[in-house]
Amino acid sequence: MSLQDPWVFWPVILALGLSTFLIRFSFIGVLGDRELPIWALRLLRYVPVAVLPALVAPMVVWPGSTGGQTDVAHLAAGAAALLVGALRRRLLEAVAAGMGTLYALEHLAGL
Repeated sequence: MSLQDPWVFWPVILALGLSTFLIRFSFIGVLGDRELPIWALRLLRYVPVAVLPALVAPMVVWPGSTGGQTDVAHLAAGAAALLVGALRRRLLEAVAAGMGTLYALEHLAGL
């Protein structure tokens, strides 16, 4: 039995769809019409700040374009984005600084 078998594939897809629906419904359906406590609202403010670096860090340290090997261009781009983000506190400027640094260093390296 493999995942390519339709009798295995579709139940897995349905189970994953149901589970992701239930996770979202637990917040939207159950808590949607209630006022959250102040401590919960305070903690929820930090979710984007924690999630974005968690998504970006693996792509900086172990980039897929280099086969998972750390390279100077990606580390410099991450550092540039971090520096601009810390100094300017503007997301788009930080992203532009990181992208510009990455593309410039890759162009100079001839990649």
